[in-house]
Amino acid sequence: MTKATPWPLKVLMYILLIAGAVCMIFPFVWMLSTSLKTVGAIAQMPPQLIPNPLNWDNYATIWNRVDFGRYTLNSFIIVVFDMIGSLLSCAFVAFGLAMYNFKLRGPIYVMMLASLMIPSQVTMIPTYFIWKEFGALNSYYPLIIPSFLGGAFGIFLMHQFIKSLPRELYESATMDGCNPLGIFFRIYLPLCKPALAALGVFTFMGAWNNTLGPLIYLQDKTLYTLPLGLLYLKSENVNQALLMAGAVITTLPVIIVYLFAQKQFVQGIASTGMKG
Repeated sequence: MTKATPWPLKVLMYILLIAGAVCMIFPFVWMLSTSLKTVGAIAQMPPQLIPNPLNWDNYATIWNRVDFGRYTLNSFIIVVFDMIGSLLSCAFVAFGLAMYNFKLRGPIYVMMLASLMIPSQVTMIPTYFIWKEFGALNSYYPLIIPSFLGGAFGIFLMHQFIKSLPRELYESATMDGCNPLGIFFRIYLPLCKPALAALGVFTFMGAWNNTLGPLIYLQDKTLYTLPLGLLYLKSENVNQALLMAGAVITTLPVIIVYLFAQKQFVQGIASTGMKG
């Protein structure tokens, strides 16, 4: 809004923004509130937003009863490998597509983008049978290895950012005798930190919240991730307070990561649209 904007319109805009923020935050606040309630306080009318007393035992109960500690560790293992594989592979492929002119570069890039329009449900069954033939069911391989093969969205994101960097950087490094791998790792990869941060947030959220993948490939309960732990918890017909405590444990890491990477995330997203 400019300085010429009438103050009634400004007030209306701020009211709408505050109302939108409250609508976005309230479900999490209610989830947190419910996770701290006793069984009797859950059905109390009128509902309590601030529980009295605060029942922190729900978290200890859920952590020990359903082995949420193991599920949390399993989720972190998958997320770490997914982030390493996705960031390296997407940046590497995007660097090649952005900096080198070779035959069929255009069709390859178009086909890669076209793959974004293919619903995951279409490839789900064929992919399952491929991993079955490899004997990789009930393991983390189907959840980790694809991230090292690049993803269309991540490649597109990194490609747009690399294209926005001056090409003179590459030419100067080449004249100084630096090889392509050295140019990638020493020059372009450090400059891609904003885009890598944005892609890292997307990758973290996708891997951390992934429910369908682990549900398809994992059968052993000791391999369960947090989303599967929540499904298992729901199947046990526990009370709502324990279920909400599990949901808070599952949601909190995503919120923390986004808060710490928010500046880089916004900068990375904005930078990818600077140049086509």
